[in-house]
Amino acid sequence: MSLQRLLPFGFVALYVALDAASFIHPLHGLNITPWNPAPALALVFLLREGRRARGWVIVAVLASELLVRGVPLAWWRSLLSALILAGGYLALGEVLRRRMSPGSLLDDRAALLGWMVPVVAGTFINSLAFLSGLHVLGLLPAGGWRSGVLQFWVGDMVGIAVAMPLAWWLTGAQGRRLLKAALFRWETLGYVLLSLGALWVAFGVGGGSGFKLFYWLFVPIAWAAARQGMAGAIVSATLLQIGVIAVVQWLDFSAVTVAELQMLAFVMALTGFLIGGIVDEQRRTSDELRQTLRLAAAGEMAAALAHELNQPLTALGAYAAAYDALKARGEAGARMEAAVEGMRGEARRAGNVVQRLRDFFRTGATRLEDVALPGLIDAACARYRRKAEEAQVVFSVATGPDIRLLADPLQLEVVLRNLLSNAFDAVLAPGVSPRRVSVGVELLAGERVCIRVEDSGPGLDAQKLECIFESFCSDKASGMGLGLAISRAIAEAHGGRLWAEAADHGLFRLTLPIREAP
Repeated sequence: MSLQRLLPFGFVALYVALDAASFIHPLHGLNITPWNPAPALALVFLLREGRRARGWVIVAVLASELLVRGVPLAWWRSLLSALILAGGYLALGEVLRRRMSPGSLLDDRAALLGWMVPVVAGTFINSLAFLSGLHVLGLLPAGGWRSGVLQFWVGDMVGIAVAMPLAWWLTGAQGRRLLKAALFRWETLGYVLLSLGALWVAFGVGGGSGFKLFYWLFVPIAWAAARQGMAGAIVSATLLQIGVIAVVQWLDFSAVTVAELQMLAFVMALTGFLIGGIVDEQRRTSDELRQTLRLAAAGEMAAALAHELNQPLTALGAYAAAYDALKARGEAGARMEAAVEGMRGEARRAGNVVQRLRDFFRTGATRLEDVALPGLIDAACARYRRKAEEAQVVFSVATGPDIRLLADPLQLEVVLRNLLSNAFDAVLAPGVSPRRVSVGVELLAGERVCIRVEDSGPGLDAQKLECIFESFCSDKASGMGLGLAISRAIAEAHGGRLWAEAADHGLFRLTLPIREAP
């Protein structure tokens, strides 16, 4: 027989076992206890297996009624009361199935509330129906209806609230993986020990004062939820619930006292789930943001590659054309070898461009080498000289003294070209006159150099300065808002700093440590 066919029998057996284990402080000997986790298993079975689970839920409730509480003389009354109870669980399962999206339970705060509200309301309605049925059938003593409704509601509500998340996660592959990851950590042992300590403080030290120290139990569940998210909250809530039940059994508390403690346990579990839900939401948002940044960085990398590869590919084309011309004329010797060697050199240069940009965008790594600052600035400004002539922009470049840097020239060229691109976009905007862009170099104290990029555009105000270097902050229709964020990251990777200043014109400064000054 397959495991799938054995599953319903396993469910019935586990339901009866849970009902028997939690059959403590029964009110009037009936199925009215301050803790009832078995319905949580029934609800999970209904949500996982669908309609085919309905009959097995009825069988489980009837079997539990007969095996745990025995067969009274008026057996048909017990049968009817069990059917009322099973009908309530089926109705609650259907409500949860319709309200919950497929596969979701405690995935976020909205899902948590979408699950908790039906559980609280549904268990209350079910307790009203069940206790009213017991009253009509003559199984409930006179005057016991109100206290029975309260105790049964608390027992079912707390049992479902604490046990259902654990059962749901244990029956799902992702949930089992998360719970396993949460359990097999040293810090889990820490909050288990803290839970034991909190139970001792709450019941050992504070038990004689009306359990005024019960709030100590919030510490371990808050810690677990904050560190491990919903998985930690589920594990901690289960451990604390078992601990509370074990302690009240050991100390032989009255049923009324246990019901009051269970209400506090419900609030404790709900608090842990809320904290865990918020932590999981933040982690998912952080993961999604990192993934988005990777994709956006890939776009920036593609743009940088397109520009950086333009020169070596153009040179490759020129060398290839020269080779073809020499071959067509039948020439050989030094000129042919020079053309071939030129192609090899440009191919190596193109490969180096790809490798360096890939390394930086993937790991932030830089390949430092001795670089002449004037040559670096000239290389970055080269493409903008022609653009300045065509757009009638006054473009002045002061490369400064022969300063040497220990830097990755490719990455710094990306930074300078990004600043120049922004400067040209600013001066080419409608209504800007005159149009000026300048690059200057200033030697600073402490073996540092400052590269200044200015333009005659409108500049930046204090509000824009607050977000200009943040990812996705851009006022360009086609901008991704990552250029300056990446440029600042490159500058900081070189031990430098990149910032903008509020002024009536555009002004950016890039400081870098120097290796050698003239």
